[in-house]
Amino acid sequence: MPIWTWFGLRAGRGTTPWPRAPGPDGQEGVLGLPRLDVTRCVGEPGSCTDCAAACPSGAIRVEHGRPQLDYARCVGCQVCTEVCPREAFATSEDWAFGVRDKRDLRADGSPRDTTPASSPGGDAAQEAELAAQIKSFGRSLHIRHVDAGSCNGCESELQALLNPFYNLHRLGIFFTPSPRFADLLLVTGPVTEAMREPLLRTWEAMPQPRWVMALGTCATGGGTNGGGYACYQGLDGIVPVDLWLPGCPPNPAAIIEALLVLLRRRPQRVHGGRHAS
Repeated sequence: MPIWTWFGLRAGRGTTPWPRAPGPDGQEGVLGLPRLDVTRCVGEPGSCTDCAAACPSGAIRVEHGRPQLDYARCVGCQVCTEVCPREAFATSEDWAFGVRDKRDLRADGSPRDTTPASSPGGDAAQEAELAAQIKSFGRSLHIRHVDAGSCNGCESELQALLNPFYNLHRLGIFFTPSPRFADLLLVTGPVTEAMREPLLRTWEAMPQPRWVMALGTCATGGGTNGGGYACYQGLDGIVPVDLWLPGCPPNPAAIIEALLVLLRRRPQRVHGGRHAS
């Protein structure tokens, strides 16, 4: 008997009923991405830039004395929560950050923070077309994953989706080795120059309708690895993206949540950089 099977039988923990029904999502007590409260930043403009100076991925910048946090570049290292003297950055258990509009990943304290970058219904004609596309899939979704320069952190979380606890197949979501049978192109990594052409060929080989999901901070904004002469800053400007999920790496529950947001089976939790728990 494999040792992991023995551990599972001993723990007595089978497949979670979540997200179809209330139950554990596997993230109990796990830190999520930090929260930003710009009202705590007071004083002379530019008097404090500790958070921006400490951020390893360039996710924070300070303008007119107020910090702005781009979750698309945030790696969740929590350094900003440690160095901020005014506690404007705080730890949280916010992990579900899948968004359809990348602008919803920016937190800067502006009025947009309380208003979604795009309304949940969106354009009526566009939503009707999307509903027809989703209906054509039945209750299934087939994913072609492309590693475009990842460190394999995101891949480890993707593998966890197929373990007995999460059991992704019960939701009608499957991975396929061929782009010709795929509905969704799931991309990890900041997109290296060597992987740009294979990525584009994979996308072009997929039948219509097709979707694209940027998974992990490298794919959403470059993270700590993007840039330079041999690497891009994620998927922006390379292929059209339908769903953005930052995190370094995003946990399995966040990936499931984002996939269901894409399929309109779950509501989007983040609007204007604010997470609605």
